[in-house]
Amino acid sequence: MGKTNLAVRIALALASTVAPAVAGAQTSGTDSVVYEFSPASQLDVRTGKAGLLGFAGHEHLIRARVFSGRVIYHPAGPAASRFEIVIQAGGLEVLTPPDTEEIRKVTAALRTDVLDAASYPEIRFASRSVALREGRAHVVGALTIKGQTRDVPIDAQVEIGRDTLRATATFAIKQTDFGIRPYRGGPGGTVRVADKMTFEIRAVAIRDGL
Repeated sequence: MGKTNLAVRIALALASTVAPAVAGAQTSGTDSVVYEFSPASQLDVRTGKAGLLGFAGHEHLIRARVFSGRVIYHPAGPAASRFEIVIQAGGLEVLTPPDTEEIRKVTAALRTDVLDAASYPEIRFASRSVALREGRAHVVGALTIKGQTRDVPIDAQVEIGRDTLRATATFAIKQTDFGIRPYRGGPGGTVRVADKMTFEIRAVAIRDGL
């Protein structure tokens, strides 16, 4: 009987020691902070000009008027962090050149002919992997445009605070990689937008719940 009681006491002592450790292992690294993009964020797309008469065309600045973003940050294990940006294709607006008629024409062509916003209303970028080091982040993400998804690498400057996360990044893609025919206009389509598009992101994200 004495041996049985001793075994029980040892088992209880071990349980009291191991249980907190197991619980800690289950929760360690799982705590995360969620940041939501604020209206102070800005997302622009720049296009160049191409073609024999490219000099007669314009470079265009396109701004995403309607988009959202979320960052899930794991302080104890930054590699587990992830984020997603969703852009409403119908909310893209051409800002330059400063010609109202051309802006309306190119904006309409962008939404309907180029991106087919009615069939593909969203452009999405979702991270696949994140590496953070000394205020810099290297991200590989899945960019989906017009139903086509491609992996895109991005290098960003990141500042992570308790309540606010800020990030800036610039990356380029080719429209044809996503099955998109770059915009053509002018006489006989001789004025064309270049295949390359450059995305510029300036994100300001606020901790969820504030």
